Amino acid sequence: MKKIMPSLSIGPATMVAAAFIGPGTVITASLAGAQYGYALLWALLFAILASIILQEMAARLGVVSGQGLGENIRQSLSHPLLRWPALALVIGAIVVGNAAYEGGNLAGASLGLKLLTNTELATGKGSLWPMVVAAIAAALLWSGNYRLIERTLIVLVALMSVAFLLTFALTRPDLSALVSGLFTPTLPTGAALTVIALIGTTVVPYNLFLHSSSASKKWHSPDDLPAARRDIFISIPVGGLISIAIVSTSAAAFFSHQLSIGSAGDMAQALQPLFGKAAVYCMGVGLFAAGISSSLTAPLASAYALSGVLGKPADLGTLQFRTIWLSIIVIGALLATQDIRPIRLIWFAQIANGLLLPIITMFLLWAMNSHKLGRYRNNGWQNLLGLLVLATAIALGGRSLAAAFDWL
Repeated sequence: MKKIMPSLSIGPATMVAAAFIGPGTVITASLAGAQYGYALLWALLFAILASIILQEMAARLGVVSGQGLGENIRQSLSHPLLRWPALALVIGAIVVGNAAYEGGNLAGASLGLKLLTNTELATGKGSLWPMVVAAIAAALLWSGNYRLIERTLIVLVALMSVAFLLTFALTRPDLSALVSGLFTPTLPTGAALTVIALIGTTVVPYNLFLHSSSASKKWHSPDDLPAARRDIFISIPVGGLISIAIVSTSAAAFFSHQLSIGSAGDMAQALQPLFGKAAVYCMGVGLFAAGISSSLTAPLASAYALSGVLGKPADLGTLQFRTIWLSIIVIGALLATQDIRPIRLIWFAQIANGLLLPIITMFLLWAMNSHKLGRYRNNGWQNLLGLLVLATAIALGGRSLAAAFDWL
């Protein structure tokens, strides 16, 4: 077993998959499948490819420079007139965005526990479930054991994979329609914002900080780049496969039967008369694993990002590092225990995501063209692909902001 695991190079990219397969993705993918069937699967395929492009740059930056994206941004912005506004923007967006994400993550994990335990009050005022999930996440992060956290996330991603793929199998989706949806882009009437949401829940800006910092700690030489890339090419597609399975499950269960749903919880409850109690339990396990894995990665990414841009050591055991991630968990738990619908928390986080992604992508491309990376800096093709993702991110940011104001 020890000989097999290194060859698979499973590591930091698993955190990325665990981060983007959160309750927001489950809800967005469920609604996309119920409303538009398999027609929007091509958007997920694009998002997976875009995520691979950006995460490869983030991992390469971390391995070659020995530092995370936050540290590289701080060092690149030497002039105070550029540095402080940029750092304030990154800090504000990371804290606000990840606190909102954390609220949605804790609420989503609690919803999964509600389905598994058949308890009525999972979120909102008076609920203890978000506090329980928050305590589990805090205990794991407080251990300061990177290997334990990494292995926990690997187990949770595996659990999500089994739960959602089993639910997928139970619903018996139309495979020819699935393939057609993946490779034939179409845009049904009214689907533009759903496309934005599908891409926005997969290409997540805080993952760039998380991946670059964690890769710099796992690998210490450019000779390790092949291992880092294998890690990406295993973990990111697995995360994408889970998203595709959720869309397809919802398409088979609801779009094909002309049924409608309002949330992932509605989806789980409605699966029971169609496909039996097993489908409800699978969805419950999947939601819980998705919520608790993202409850770990969002505060961890915040701590890496803020420590980097402030020039502080990104060390799991330091008080300053622990204070940052603990603050994110506490804020998230407070949000999850208020009378706020989880979908509103997640939507607010997507607004922050849409605004932050173009900015962080620009910083990443700037850092990847630094002379200090030598022959490992971006080549022409890598810059072209990065600019394509940046142009899409700018379009997404504008549309998501406009949609958010309309919706709110």
